[in-house]
Amino acid sequence: MFVDAIERVDLFTRPLHSIVRLYGHDVVVPGTATLFFVNQQGCAITCKHVADLIAQADSIFHNYREFQGARKSVVREKNAKYLMSQLEARYKLSVDTIIRVLNNFVGCVDQFQQLHIDRHPTQDLALLRFEGFNRILYKSHATFLGDTSRVKPGRSLCRLGYPFPEFTNFRYNSAMDDIEWISTGRATSPSFPIDGIVTRLSGDGNTISGIELSTPGLRGQSGGPLFDTNGLIYGMQSATNHLHLGFDIEDHEVLINGRKRRVSNYPFLNVGRCVHVDVIKAFLREKGVTFYEG
Repeated sequence: MFVDAIERVDLFTRPLHSIVRLYGHDVVVPGTATLFFVNQQGCAITCKHVADLIAQADSIFHNYREFQGARKSVVREKNAKYLMSQLEARYKLSVDTIIRVLNNFVGCVDQFQQLHIDRHPTQDLALLRFEGFNRILYKSHATFLGDTSRVKPGRSLCRLGYPFPEFTNFRYNSAMDDIEWISTGRATSPSFPIDGIVTRLSGDGNTISGIELSTPGLRGQSGGPLFDTNGLIYGMQSATNHLHLGFDIEDHEVLINGRKRRVSNYPFLNVGRCVHVDVIKAFLREKGVTFYEG
C-alpha cells in the first residue's frame, strides 16, 4: 500500500546519528533520530526534544571539560575522595550522567557553518536551518497536505524513521579519553516504516494539534514524517503514549513449557502521537520558511 509513498518520502527524510558517553564509562552508546526537509534551502523539521539534545551538546562537553580541569588539582590531595565528590556535585555529575554527545547529520548537506534552531513554544516541534553549505545531499522535499479535513479517524497512514542505530563508525579513544567518529565501520542505518490508522485527534478547545495512531512510533523515529499513500505529509512523529487496557492478570496460574507458573500481567496499548500538519504549516509560515502543499 505504501511502497511508492515510502520511496518518495525517503528522498527527503534523513537520520541523525548520535553517540553518547556517560560519566564513569568508556562505552559508546549509539542513538538515532529523524528529520525531514521542507524545501531546497536546507530547512528541515524534527521534534523539539531532539533539537534540544543537539543544542545542548556543546554545553554538556564544556561542563565536563571544566570538571576535568578542576579534578587535576585534587587527585593528589589526602582527602581526594571527599573533594572529588564535592566536584561531582558542583558539576552535577553522577553515574550515567551524559558527559559527551556527538551528532552526525547523515545525507543532509555537504557541510555547514551554523545550524539555526527555532523551537515551537508549545508543541514538540523544531525547525532546523543549515547555513553555510555548498550543496544539499537530500533529494526532493516534503509536500504537506492542503485539505486537512482529510485527517480523520480510520484513515491509514505511515511513518518513516530510523529507529535502529546499526551504524558502527565510532569508537572510544583511550589516548584522548574521548569518543569520536571514525572512517571505518558501517556509516548508515536502515530506514524503517510503520503504518497504522488514525484513532483520535487531540488538541486544546477548538484547535487540533495532535494525531493519534493505532501503532507506536518507535524510538529513533521521533521527527519522522507521517504520510498517506501518495506521500503527502499529514504530520510528524513525536512520541508514544501508553494506554492502560485494564485487562490485568495477577498471580494467575498458567502452563509454560509444560510446567505450571504463576504470572502477573498489566497490558498497555502503545499508540503513536504525531504533531498535526496544521501546526507544522503555521509554524513554518511564522518563521518565513518556504514549504509546499498538495
